[in-house]
Amino acid sequence: MEDLPPPPVTPGDPTITLTPKAVEMGKKQLAEAGEPSLGLRLGVKGGGCSGYYYVYELAKKVRGRDKVWDFGGLRVVVDDRSLEFLQGGTLDWEQRLMGYGFKWENPNAKGDCGCGASFNV
Repeated sequence: MEDLPPPPVTPGDPTITLTPKAVEMGKKQLAEAGEPSLGLRLGVKGGGCSGYYYVYELAKKVRGRDKVWDFGGLRVVVDDRSLEFLQGGTLDWEQRLMGYGFKWENPNAKGDCGCGASFNV
């Protein structure tokens, strides 16, 4: 499997942070996906039990107002609208008794559900 050519990186410092474990697991998930991608797309959509939920998916293309950052070899793509909710946040990877996955520490969230998958502002 060959990845798509890397998109240009957005100038300036990223307005989100990824922990080393999140970078490691993001790379691993992309490698295991078995299909070409530009990197990992992070986002926010309306829904979930608290109003909004986090999205993690393969980035197939970069849209006009997307931001693209490189975190230790992991390209991360975030759309402008989602960035309003994620700005200043830190993405980590957690392994718990009940499962594992990405987990946001989001200063913009006023509250979240017990599972941490959705939040409100």
